[in-house]
Amino acid sequence: MLNLFRHCHVFAPDDIGLNDILTAGDRIISIAGEIDPGPIQDMEIIDCSGLKLVPGLIDGHAHIAGAGGEGGPATRTPEMQLTDFLKNGITTVIGMLGTDGLARHPDSVLMKARSFKEEGLSAYILTGSYQIPPVSITGDIGRDIVLIPEVMGAGEIAVSDHRDSAPQWQELARLAKSVRVAGMLAGKNGVVCLHLGDAPNTFNIILDAIEKGNCPFKHFLPTHCNRSADVFGRAVEYALKGGFLDLTTSAYPFFPDEEIKPSEAAGMLLAKGVPLDRICMSTDAGGSLPDFDSDGKLRSLTTGNPNTLFNELRDMVQEAGIPLETALRFAGKNVADLFGLGAKGRITGGADADLLFIDETFSIRHVLARGRFAVRDGDLQLSGTFQHKSAGC
Repeated sequence: MLNLFRHCHVFAPDDIGLNDILTAGDRIISIAGEIDPGPIQDMEIIDCSGLKLVPGLIDGHAHIAGAGGEGGPATRTPEMQLTDFLKNGITTVIGMLGTDGLARHPDSVLMKARSFKEEGLSAYILTGSYQIPPVSITGDIGRDIVLIPEVMGAGEIAVSDHRDSAPQWQELARLAKSVRVAGMLAGKNGVVCLHLGDAPNTFNIILDAIEKGNCPFKHFLPTHCNRSADVFGRAVEYALKGGFLDLTTSAYPFFPDEEIKPSEAAGMLLAKGVPLDRICMSTDAGGSLPDFDSDGKLRSLTTGNPNTLFNELRDMVQEAGIPLETALRFAGKNVADLFGLGAKGRITGGADADLLFIDETFSIRHVLARGRFAVRDGDLQLSGTFQHKSAGC
């Protein structure tokens, strides 16, 4: 099936103005000021006048098979569903475990990613968990990356947190080098996602692994960098030295007195001279958002929501004054480039047909995931195997 989208204001993510977009199957095959459909009959023509067309969003950090458990078995979060992502403009997700590497296993994350792929969402995973040595699917992190197509790296590994395994920089460096070599063998970028806690000297272990262990910055992605003013300040210093950062969108609504709002944090990073291509943004969706007291006792718990990624994208543009073409990089091209997903996060010939159409109120009108309508005119078109389209958008 061919789809011709007429009169779109295209952000690819750069603003390239009004264009027509032709998709065939799961690919973009042509972009031009005006595309003549000719005599082709098996083509649908969709008028997109007044709509902005942007790449489908990439959520680089989600707990698709569930997470949590810090307060006992009843606090384990459930598996996520297809529509959790698609109705919020997210067409690609990278899943991972988290705190629980004992009762949960990356096997389940892999199978959840494969189920998402069958249902229409592009899905990849990171292998491992908070602990070092991390759990793995084959018995070795490197083998996971080399032998399993969906595995793009390791994570999330906890550092500077009361739930970490007290790793030394040498252990982190050895892990990163294993991921790096495995990535080379597999043709992948080999990224280690690091859960940042709020212990003092948050980034020291990472910097030691980089400087003393000779591990390139590009293999580390510390996340939750906006969790507090202190962590954020250290994150700025880390990024200015060459590091990449990930801002978490889900926590701010629940901890506004501690967290820095992601849309504001992005503007602050740019203002301080952090290069645009070193900033990513993800949801931590499906993960638990625990509140601990000073003794490490759980006081309350909630769950990350995928809708926060689009909400913060909107707030960057409408409240923080960040141009749309810049804001899109944080949940699109930057994530794709870091993880080596070259067909994602951009609108160009040959790229995946992951398309998000936004109306004049900055609301989602259409979503295409790998060329299929997931949302059309605000209504869900795809649903998971055990879901119903009436789940709402």
